[in-house]
Amino acid sequence: MNVFTKLFNTLNWLPHYFQRELSLLVQKRRVEHLFFSICDHFEPYWQNASGKQARQRLDTWVTEYPKVAGKYKDSDGEILKYSFFYPEEEYKKQDLDILAELCRAGWGEVEVHLHHHNDTSENTRLTLLDYKKRLHEVHGQLPVNRITGEINYGFIHGNWALDNSRPDGKWCGVNDEITILQETGCYADFTMPSAPSDTQTRKVNSIYYAIDNPCKPKSHDWGENATLGVKSKGLLMIQGPLGLRRNGGLFNWKIENGGLQANNLPTKERADFWFNKRISVVGLENIAFVRLYNHGTQEPVMSMLFNEGGFEQLFSSLEEIAEVNNLSLHYLSAREMANIVIAAEDGCGKYASVLRDHLLLHEVKKLKKE
Repeated sequence: MNVFTKLFNTLNWLPHYFQRELSLLVQKRRVEHLFFSICDHFEPYWQNASGKQARQRLDTWVTEYPKVAGKYKDSDGEILKYSFFYPEEEYKKQDLDILAELCRAGWGEVEVHLHHHNDTSENTRLTLLDYKKRLHEVHGQLPVNRITGEINYGFIHGNWALDNSRPDGKWCGVNDEITILQETGCYADFTMPSAPSDTQTRKVNSIYYAIDNPCKPKSHDWGENATLGVKSKGLLMIQGPLGLRRNGGLFNWKIENGGLQANNLPTKERADFWFNKRISVVGLENIAFVRLYNHGTQEPVMSMLFNEGGFEQLFSSLEEIAEVNNLSLHYLSAREMANIVIAAEDGCGKYASVLRDHLLLHEVKKLKKE
């Protein structure tokens, strides 16, 4: 791949970004609700860690997250239920038992993360079906669809290579992955944004539906926006914030992608940027969705969040935004955020806390013994 192709693939999102920024300049609606969530690429065995090191990373979260999250409540009196997207290829029952116990105590929810390479459609399908069954029946995780009774799940693709979207074809291999996700019970994808990766979609700062073309990769590159009172076809895509943020001088800009990284603290300036992207459902521009991501088991990230005040800075910034803008702040899990979108599509134009469980119910169930 030559440098010009690489540059094009990396910056393909800029036209839609600038178009959207211009449209926001003329919008006059005041935001009344801010919905916030964190979707973590939660990988205890990052960099081929030993079982002991992985357990230490898990123990850090079990011990430290309740200490900080318990200090902050939203407008509904709820804490932030953290969304742990746990990789299928790292699954070990004893580790999931630890994480599931934290979640059953009310601190979070487990969802599906998958890294795969040179895979097949058949194997991807079987992998996802098996993993969601284990997470639900063995560990009491993942929601059930109120209407169908099916086990559903949220999804993040490893290496951002959703639907075989890397130009070199690495870290996936499955062109009909969007279809497979829908057929195996995925209620929404939370992979994007990925910039500056060349897996980044043209469509940004949006909640929309991807229609699969099983013969081609990257079917989620574009799609129809989620809209109040309209039921759309395809896979629901809930994107996090993406854009260009000034980094010092007039001509010094950086890509802001909503990542909670050790070298990029969650400052008030960043929080304002996320909020001002005004990600919303069409017809409900009085609400804004902010959905961040991170790799929370990496030691530098954990140190930033727990030891260097990263979480306190993040929560305080969000509370300040709510106060200054006179809006209601709501902390949501990935599942709850999807429920709010689905409720809007069902015609619910006014927020109520019961909408957190509108369609996808995270029930407490008797666990299967092995």
